[in-house]
Amino acid sequence: MFEQNTQYENTPGANRYNPGVREQQPAFRSMVTNDGQMHKIFDVIERVAQTNSTVIILGESGTGKELIARAVHDASNIKGHFVPVNCGAIPDNLLESELFGHEKGAFTGAVAAKPGRFVLADNGTIFLDEIGEMSPHLQVKLLRVLQDKVVESVGGIKPRSVNVRVIAATHVDLRQKVKEGTFREDLFYRLQVLPIELPSLRDRKTDIPLLVNHFSKRFSEQSGRRPFVFSEEAMEGFLQYRWPGNVRELENLIERLSILVDSDAVYLSDLPEHILEGEHGLDASMSLTELPEEGLDFNAVVDRFENSLILQALERTGGNKKAAARLLNLNRTTLVEKIKKKGLDTPQASDEARMQH
Repeated sequence: MFEQNTQYENTPGANRYNPGVREQQPAFRSMVTNDGQMHKIFDVIERVAQTNSTVIILGESGTGKELIARAVHDASNIKGHFVPVNCGAIPDNLLESELFGHEKGAFTGAVAAKPGRFVLADNGTIFLDEIGEMSPHLQVKLLRVLQDKVVESVGGIKPRSVNVRVIAATHVDLRQKVKEGTFREDLFYRLQVLPIELPSLRDRKTDIPLLVNHFSKRFSEQSGRRPFVFSEEAMEGFLQYRWPGNVRELENLIERLSILVDSDAVYLSDLPEHILEGEHGLDASMSLTELPEEGLDFNAVVDRFENSLILQALERTGGNKKAAARLLNLNRTTLVEKIKKKGLDTPQASDEARMQH
């Protein structure tokens, strides 16, 4: 069972905002938490690990759905590989080949046969992230895998049996997509065998100091510097912010601070503007319902508001411009041009790089 006693490392600068990093059992070691909701999820994982049932992980972007999927795989002690696939980052015409493989000559450019991810995950686990983005055509093929445990490659005529645990994940409301007719109801219920719902970071705020210091230690080790000590004012700033991008956004921010801050301490003034603006990150610009008597710089305010929205969308989607454009209801090309013009690109992998992994 997951160990309930809290054990902390002796982290430099420990205070009430810097208690250290909790020791975890092997399957959960990559997750830093002292939250009761997460403890319950760990208990569910241990039960799930004793089965081969399909799992779906629900939660906002950046809450750690892939970490949970890996924990289920590791706790299962199965021999096969853990194979992740981001269904939202790979174009539909390529996703079918990625998942199910293709035969030589199946389409232009198919110069050799290639096994799909389901075959690579045989006797292991396949993790289908952003399952809500899968097209109806591929939903049908996935349903057959779940029902019959066989896959058919593109251009192939002979089905192949596979023994794969399927773990899916999404940040969208699949029930709503079923109502809209964009997600198959039979597939929805197939995936809903064992749902795991992850809390947002703003719903587990006691974990924020743990995560801040955990990421600080990791990035300091990578750069060969001492871990940061965070002032109480800076930590309060972290606690007051809503973290729309959740743990991923927090991790990205600590990495950015580790690059830009020269001293061994992080103060409130070191935090980005959107953190300092208040709990929602956009309060300062969104609250301008009245024109100040002294007037304002209209273009600067609009530009600042636009920059904040774009940065939050990129943080929330881990730098995936296609997904960020969807959040902002923009064409991807329009968003890319704005990012380039404003110099807002993040250190995250590009969409094309994501497609290769």
